[in-house]
Amino acid sequence: MSAELYEAIYTLVRQIPRGNVSTYGAISKVLAINPRVVGYALHRNPSAEKTPCHRVVFKDGQLSPGYVFGGEDVQRAQLKKEGICFSKKGKVIDKYFWENTFNDGILS
Repeated sequence: MSAELYEAIYTLVRQIPRGNVSTYGAISKVLAINPRVVGYALHRNPSAEKTPCHRVVFKDGQLSPGYVFGGEDVQRAQLKKEGICFSKKGKVIDKYFWENTFNDGILS
């Protein structure tokens, strides 16, 4: 993958507001790429502070077992710190999914 594609993915992830999540699929749709490419790029994210990849989850609200900055438990803790709640099955509750995802596909 190109550095430009990585940066486009990171730019989108940086738009997800604190206390919200988006999905690999939503990001991939904007860029017309496979959601797995998004996951691969986020796994190589050089800075969790600059690019909050903990805010990206699977479409059903499940967290990534391969979260690069410490695993699923760390990702869950980061999301809880932002006020995100989870179902009894451990998935992000729907109301935390960002509805205005990426300004309708326009990179800002």
